[in-house]
Amino acid sequence: MLELENVCLDIPVLTTETRSLKASLIRSVTGGRLIRSRGGAVVTALNGLTLNVHKGGRVALIGHNGAGKSSFLRLVSGIYQHTSGYFKAHVPVFPMIHKGFVTSPELSGLQAIKAHYLLAHGHLHGFDEFCDDVISFSGLGDFIHLPVKTYSQGMEARLLFAVLTGGSHECLALDEGFGAGDTRFYEKAQERMSRFLSSAGTLLLASHSDELLRRFCRRGLVFDSGRVVFSGPLEDALEYYHCNHGSSPVKLAS
Repeated sequence: MLELENVCLDIPVLTTETRSLKASLIRSVTGGRLIRSRGGAVVTALNGLTLNVHKGGRVALIGHNGAGKSSFLRLVSGIYQHTSGYFKAHVPVFPMIHKGFVTSPELSGLQAIKAHYLLAHGHLHGFDEFCDDVISFSGLGDFIHLPVKTYSQGMEARLLFAVLTGGSHECLALDEGFGAGDTRFYEKAQERMSRFLSSAGTLLLASHSDELLRRFCRRGLVFDSGRVVFSGPLEDALEYYHCNHGSSPVKLAS
């Protein structure tokens, strides 16, 4: 479903303060390599990636913050365009990595749901059922007719979570850092998330939780400084990561 051969991703840094940029600062944010250029600076976020993901694969993306996991998810889902190498996605990759709506906050909640559905599917077949499910799960009631800009942070997060988990996808790119709203909503969200992940045909999951990765994944990719330094069975990948990075497994809250 996904083919990558010697893929690199360079991200330009457009700033007038290029001379004062420190490589260590850039690395702490992106995990990449800073190169100063005449037009500013370029960060190599991904470097030399060669791998395949097959249909039905459940792939864990493992690595410290800034190792390249999020850049990889953005690349395969079409948010970033690779700079060099060969990349082919044979199916649409649905990104569940946004922390907010990509549409205007001036839209009502109902309009935002419709806009998301159109962007994801290109049509409105099946929209009414999808919309009813999202409104019911988010619990927004009549607030669904008000502009998203009037929502509290928790209300917006609940609506976004309900929208993004309201269907199934052939290939799903998920960043565990995605929020799900307030505490009262969390337990309900966990159950929905579990069903959502189980329905995905192919899964790419970035997480620091060994428990979560073991629940949904079978293969592991270990990222370090924008490169994949290990690819193999999940348990072997986790052992490699913890042995080479000295980190303790993160446990899910009960």
